[in-house]
Amino acid sequence: MMARHEPSFAPRLLPAPEAAHYLGISETTLRGLGLPRRMLGGKRLYDRMTLDEYASGLPVDGETGNEASECDKAFGL
Repeated sequence: MMARHEPSFAPRLLPAPEAAHYLGISETTLRGLGLPRRMLGGKRLYDRMTLDEYASGLPVDGETGNEASECDKAFGL
């Protein structure tokens, strides 16, 4: 029996179990986030870019959310 080829990179579109694993959360939590999914044939897949955007938008431990980011400071925002 031939071994299944495992990609050495994260595919862009992920089914729910892999998307949840990618974020480090349960599938139930993932589904409760209401993140949009892409349709490919009959499959509903999460876009890794959306998952990254969601993760990047989470608050950082120790920050209140009112501080300007380094990028905002650089542009005087």
